[in-house]
Amino acid sequence: MKKIVPKSAIPDSKSFVIKEIHAPHFDPTFHMHPEFQLTYVVEGEGTRFVGDNVKSFTHGDMVFTSPNLPHVWRNHNDYFEKKSTLSTTVIVIYFHDHFLGETVQQKEEMEDISRLIQNSKRGLEITGATKRTAAKMMLNLLGLKGMESIIQLLKILNLLATSNDCHIITHNHTVTSNTEAETHRMNKVYEYVMKNFKNKISLDEVAAIANMTNTSFSRYFKTRVYKSFSDFLKEIRIEYACKLLKEEKLNIDRIGYECGFQTLSNFNKQFKMVIGKQPHQYRSEYVKVAIDAYRDF
Repeated sequence: MKKIVPKSAIPDSKSFVIKEIHAPHFDPTFHMHPEFQLTYVVEGEGTRFVGDNVKSFTHGDMVFTSPNLPHVWRNHNDYFEKKSTLSTTVIVIYFHDHFLGETVQQKEEMEDISRLIQNSKRGLEITGATKRTAAKMMLNLLGLKGMESIIQLLKILNLLATSNDCHIITHNHTVTSNTEAETHRMNKVYEYVMKNFKNKISLDEVAAIANMTNTSFSRYFKTRVYKSFSDFLKEIRIEYACKLLKEEKLNIDRIGYECGFQTLSNFNKQFKMVIGKQPHQYRSEYVKVAIDAYRDF
């Protein structure tokens, strides 16, 4: 990729922008922009990167991010194949913190929303009943115009601001500032890893992609992601393993190899280190929860 793709600038004539985007896959570019962003994944699955956090996503994923917090929702490699019939849908709202004016946010009535804005600097994942309500409100907002659209956006923000279903995403209170050049460099690394994590990846390879020595890259990567490259790669593989375990199509031995682990013992060890339980425990617990949920339905 030649450059960071600019993201959804808000026209001077509008207070905010809401979009419903249908595409074969999400834009895989690791990026940042000066707007706040509320994202609701209607269709699609893959791996989500927000700041220093790596997590699987599927339909129903909802996240609120602040300006200049690097992020990307990258679909699984299957979505990028030429003969793929997979598709994605996402609803995204972009707005500036001053969309109601420079001083309104400082008023007492905006105290809860101001706190939400502050917390979004670390990224917020919205879950539970709040997510379901917010999703319906976002769908409704797509058809509104004028003052009704502003009121609806405020209602959505107030819902999030007064909810206990908003969970901080990034592990660190501060996220290192990112220039466009640095984000482009990290994007190249992320892209290479996501395409090749099933195979052995050496530090030499990724350092060369970043145009750095091994030592410089290791130090640089840790200051950007707050973890070593080896830990980052391990998390990518384990997140994909969780997806395969939930699908129940492959046995556990095969899943370990599919995710880039050379031995079953190493897979079991690394999985427990990240998830806190063995792969077979994770699968059986997920199946039980799914069955119970089906019975309740």
